[in-house]
Amino acid sequence: MVPLTLEGSYALHQMLRIRWSAWKALEEKKRQALVQEAAAALAALEPSQTAAYTMLGHKCDLMLVHFRATMDELNQVELQLARLGLWDYLELATSYVSVVELGLYETTSKIYKSIEEQGLEMHSEPWTAAVEEELGRQRKAMAPRIYPTIPEFRYICFYPMDRKRGEDKNWYQVPFNDRQKLMHDHGMIGRRYAGKVKQIITGSIGFDDWEWGVDLWSDDPLWFKKLIYEMRFDEVSAVYALFGTFVVGMRLKTDELAGVLC
Repeated sequence: MVPLTLEGSYALHQMLRIRWSAWKALEEKKRQALVQEAAAALAALEPSQTAAYTMLGHKCDLMLVHFRATMDELNQVELQLARLGLWDYLELATSYVSVVELGLYETTSKIYKSIEEQGLEMHSEPWTAAVEEELGRQRKAMAPRIYPTIPEFRYICFYPMDRKRGEDKNWYQVPFNDRQKLMHDHGMIGRRYAGKVKQIITGSIGFDDWEWGVDLWSDDPLWFKKLIYEMRFDEVSAVYALFGTFVVGMRLKTDELAGVLC
């Protein structure tokens, strides 16, 4: 049994490095003009769910996070930013493409059982229509979660992750009911951090190199460590999880851009 999912906003993370030598070689007046142009562009994009962050460590200097209803809109954001004069002094360290995803382990069991009781053959046209009808109701109910707004919290932590598919441990060969219980227990840990950490999971299977992207926001970055540390002891993470590169940064308001670059 394949767990059903709900998808919503498409997401693009852009991790950028500043070409400091070329940037500092510019006259101050030119730098100020380029910063003003970029700040105005970001201010125009923010209401459509774009946010900028100044990052810690060597992996990148800035990160731009975009949520949009379609991939086409994400592409337009990329092109619009690439046309800015400031972009000549930035380089992409990496990027990540995904879509907001809500896994429906518990709901899947209920939906399949209900449809089975109707005597519909699995994957037949009536069966598929019945599943889609129920998913439609779920989409309406879960709209705020699958089409989220970017939280105003000060700090962000982003990382990609996979489920193991090796010879010894393979998440996708674990029976559905076992995975359902494991995911329930895993989710209960996150719920204990409600109000302290805001989490958005995006699916990237078929879109990028990992299977999921995880965004965490908080006003205290120490909560990232506490949450992820506790989850390390949970069976889903301890046995079946593989983690990519973590990046951490702070929200950068458009009127703060000059303070970072000039």
